[in-house]
Amino acid sequence: MSKFHRFLCAALASCWLVPSAFSATANPAGEAAAALHRLLDTEWEWRLAEFPERATSLGDHRFDARSTDRSPSAIAARRAHHMERLKAIRAIDRKALAGEDRVSWDIFEFTSALAVDGDELLAKMAGGKVVFSSDDSPFEVNPMSGPQLELPQLVRATRFQTEADYRNYLARLTHLPTELNELRGILEAGLSTGLVPPKVSMVRVPDQFLPLMASDLDKQPLFAPFRKFPSSIPEATQKELAGAAARLFPESILPAVAAFRDFLATRYVPGGTDTIGANALPSGEAYYALALTRYNTTRMTARDVHELGLREVARIDAEMQTVMHEAGFAGTIGEFRTYLRTDPKFQFKTAEEELAAFRDLAKRIDPQLPSLFVELPRLPYGVRPMAPEEGNNAPHYIAGALDGSRAGYFEANTNNLAAWPKWTMESLVLHEAVPGHHLQIARAQELPLPQWRRGYGNSGFSEGWGLYSEGLGKELGLYNDPYTRFGRLTMEAHRACRLVVDTGMHAFGWSRQQAIDYLVEHALLDRGFAEAEVDRYIVWPGQATAYKVGEQRILALRARAREALGAKFDIRRFHNAVLDHGSLPLTVLDNVIDEWIKAERERAP
Repeated sequence: MSKFHRFLCAALASCWLVPSAFSATANPAGEAAAALHRLLDTEWEWRLAEFPERATSLGDHRFDARSTDRSPSAIAARRAHHMERLKAIRAIDRKALAGEDRVSWDIFEFTSALAVDGDELLAKMAGGKVVFSSDDSPFEVNPMSGPQLELPQLVRATRFQTEADYRNYLARLTHLPTELNELRGILEAGLSTGLVPPKVSMVRVPDQFLPLMASDLDKQPLFAPFRKFPSSIPEATQKELAGAAARLFPESILPAVAAFRDFLATRYVPGGTDTIGANALPSGEAYYALALTRYNTTRMTARDVHELGLREVARIDAEMQTVMHEAGFAGTIGEFRTYLRTDPKFQFKTAEEELAAFRDLAKRIDPQLPSLFVELPRLPYGVRPMAPEEGNNAPHYIAGALDGSRAGYFEANTNNLAAWPKWTMESLVLHEAVPGHHLQIARAQELPLPQWRRGYGNSGFSEGWGLYSEGLGKELGLYNDPYTRFGRLTMEAHRACRLVVDTGMHAFGWSRQQAIDYLVEHALLDRGFAEAEVDRYIVWPGQATAYKVGEQRILALRARAREALGAKFDIRRFHNAVLDHGSLPLTVLDNVIDEWIKAERERAP
């Protein structure tokens, strides 16, 4: 443990002793609030120092020379930290808090309890033989996450303005072999205890590392910062830095990446399970139930989620038939989808054409946003292509810096133009940019809340808001033809099908093929894409259910508010009520909107 880490733990320990000392003071409400804010601030600083890559992505560059310590001792320390922070928050009297402080208590208690529950369950699943934590699970590497994806993204988030920035990055690169070795230790512990992903869904992971193994530095994504320097850095220093990096790759980085990939290809992937359901793991039913809570932030059971999905799929199936008839198409739904996928008029010819179309659409949406929101974030966003090494990944949002020093970006997939026809554009921009992820995340980052609140996020809220935002297209002047309306429905059907197939595989015995066939039939996906999607759900239990669960919760709250307020209901104020507390567990959002409804009743017209 480093000197800095020991100092930080000591600071945390002193913070945890504070709440109980406040019980005999004359101002319990003020002391409880002060204790809460100290706890939140200390936790924020702890997480930035503990996970320096996350700090970099948020625009905090104090730790850019470091990487996350995933040694057994560091993991054990994180488990102890999770338990202590849960004790600390529960020692603060929630009843003595009000307003945003009470909301902060609810979020912090929810996340702390979830971390401890995850730690304890992983220990039980491993038979107490090895140490994992909810921050360091044995399922760290899969087709959706791991260093093969995170390292190139980290380069794009890192600041390269000064000589010190480059030296910090060199230090981080120097640590990469150790980082990969520690990660390998976690995966090997998973192998030894049977906590490994299904092999059928992991077969393409080793080759995802090939771009990181490029010996030609002109094609090496981790060397990219050294190919171009700011003019403020002297030329001699540029040559020194580039030379140091050029030596580092063949000496240590490339061998380390190659060794890690070889471990995956020869031992880890072949050692995967032959079953696909999370319920087949030791304590698998409890593991999947906790995964649903973690991602959805509700108390819905697998059966609840499954039945919601079946209802939504049936509704959307009927709406797709209606829209197809509006388009004047006389064939089947499958034939209509084939037509939309193959007719040249729906395809972009070049990456430049696609990017220009996305940018034009985004700028047509922006002026309409005040019709749906009282206040908007100041942070701008841009549209850019995703990195070539990301291949066929879905278009996505990259958040801006927490301090506003870096804009947010919608990253479009220009690697495979055929996969994203023109009729998918409107839903994509609404979800990933505005009023979806960019508006929601940038707004949270600018709120006058504790930093821990501004940086907190969960899938149920953010992906639920993203899918809900797709449904706002009509109010924003979009979905003006049956093709874009059908595109909106196919993307919604995809999210509804996820509820059915995710729970089907992990709780109700569905086979991989059964899940693929369901997606092809009801979400109208190409079979190859359906296979990739099902493999995502297999290795990432529960996450894919967050979109539709979150959207349905927001819609239900909107209906509740509209019924309760009648003529006083204002959609603009409702949207800001949802967003203006930052990201919330959906169980907490319920309470927040109920309180907002009470306040709106009392507000003067």
